[in-house]
Amino acid sequence: MANPLTRIKSVEQSMADTDEPGHQLRKNLTAFDLMVFGVSVVIGAGIFTITATTAGNKAGPAISLSFIMAAIACALAALCYAEFASTVPVAGSAYTFGYATFGEFLAWILGWDLILEFAVGASVVAKGWSSYLGSVFGFSGGTVDVGSVTIDWGAVIIVAVVTTLLVLGTKLSSRFSAVITAIKVAVVLLVIVVGFFYVKTENYSPFVPPAETAGDAHKSVDSSLFSLITGGGESSYGWYGVLAAASIVFFAFIGFDVVATTAEETRNPRKDVPRGILGSLAIVTVLYVLVTIVVTGMVSYKDLATSAGDGEPKNLATAFALNGVTWAEKTIAIGALAGLTTVVMVLMLGQSRVLFAMCRDGLLPRGLAQTSPRFGTPARLTILIGVVVAVVAGFFPIDKLEEMVNVGTLFAFIVVAAGVMILRAKRPDLDRGFTVPGGPIIPVLAIISCVWLMLNLTALTWIRFVVWMVIGVAIYFLYGMRHSMVGKRERGEVDDEVSLDKS
Repeated sequence: MANPLTRIKSVEQSMADTDEPGHQLRKNLTAFDLMVFGVSVVIGAGIFTITATTAGNKAGPAISLSFIMAAIACALAALCYAEFASTVPVAGSAYTFGYATFGEFLAWILGWDLILEFAVGASVVAKGWSSYLGSVFGFSGGTVDVGSVTIDWGAVIIVAVVTTLLVLGTKLSSRFSAVITAIKVAVVLLVIVVGFFYVKTENYSPFVPPAETAGDAHKSVDSSLFSLITGGGESSYGWYGVLAAASIVFFAFIGFDVVATTAEETRNPRKDVPRGILGSLAIVTVLYVLVTIVVTGMVSYKDLATSAGDGEPKNLATAFALNGVTWAEKTIAIGALAGLTTVVMVLMLGQSRVLFAMCRDGLLPRGLAQTSPRFGTPARLTILIGVVVAVVAGFFPIDKLEEMVNVGTLFAFIVVAAGVMILRAKRPDLDRGFTVPGGPIIPVLAIISCVWLMLNLTALTWIRFVVWMVIGVAIYFLYGMRHSMVGKRERGEVDDEVSLDKS
């Protein structure tokens, strides 16, 4: 009998499970649908919430370099995701890929990691949506104080709406995303075209502002791990600032990996999934870099820094307001509201598909993996996720947790890149719809670049990440290891023909 920690779920078994009665996902997505999902989740979180503040607080005009660094790391990882997803077109993304290569324990770690990525990401963006709701309709934001508790009702509303759409069907969600994505891409193009006429070349100097140390706090948990290791301490601007900004704006690219979670619902996954992943990443990278060049040219990076007086973060609308373009400010707020809507939706879609795969494998309660006969979606699991995200976004101050999403995603990227090389060696016979060119070179570069970005996250983020992982390990040993379907098959406790309800 295999070691429970390293037992592998074969590619063949993963594929067979997609036809198990009771939890089959409908295959009705095309390459265009996947590209829409990718663009809709990526554009929004970065452009409308962190681009301006990161330029003002960390990198200055060199924020465009930070985006390019992050995009290169994502592109390397995206190629690896494309190969894996075209080879193993099963829900679960990195979790499923890890199960086929490294074994059950690391698969669980990846799944637990992705729970962190998608749940925290959806909650953070839901709060951003709520704040823009006030900007569009002219009030202070979607919050209300009830006694000593502040309830973010705007965040709760958007989570409820997207949960309903996801329950009703993935194709419907894709159509909704397509409409909203068209709106926000139009707004992004507006920023680029209109903003270009207000660019002043002097705002690009100095392109990399000189480093500034934050008072006497030379070293703290808010410093990047890399700067602590190399003695850089806590600083903004300079090359430490540019590197730290690359790790922060990486949050803006999170989402293209969600495309891989929908592989099981794609009509021709071996071709369409790689096209969806790589196409969406290419589109958003071009738009991001153009936006950063325009915005840092419109105003001095110092005007985008968070001031000590009000502590209010700046955004894209700030650059237009400072140039007297008041109508653009309102338009950007509308675009942000529309954009963040789809970000929340697609992050929750990814969350539900990863948990669906984990539940189907028995590492979490299998009853949650039941799909709706009417809608072909994991309805009960989606509703549960919606409730949890709504509670977290509505009642907890989580605005400082963006980096938690980054460290979890980067860790998943590293494992996927390593898994590509391992699966090639173990199973050269598999039919691969897409193969990363250059042999092991790109997967190795993907690992190096992701490790590099992880080192530039703050030490506090690392501490939180380790705590989250410790909790996950405890749950695996207390529940997942004993209820694993792979383990039950090895022990002869369940037959491959047994349905979900009888297992």
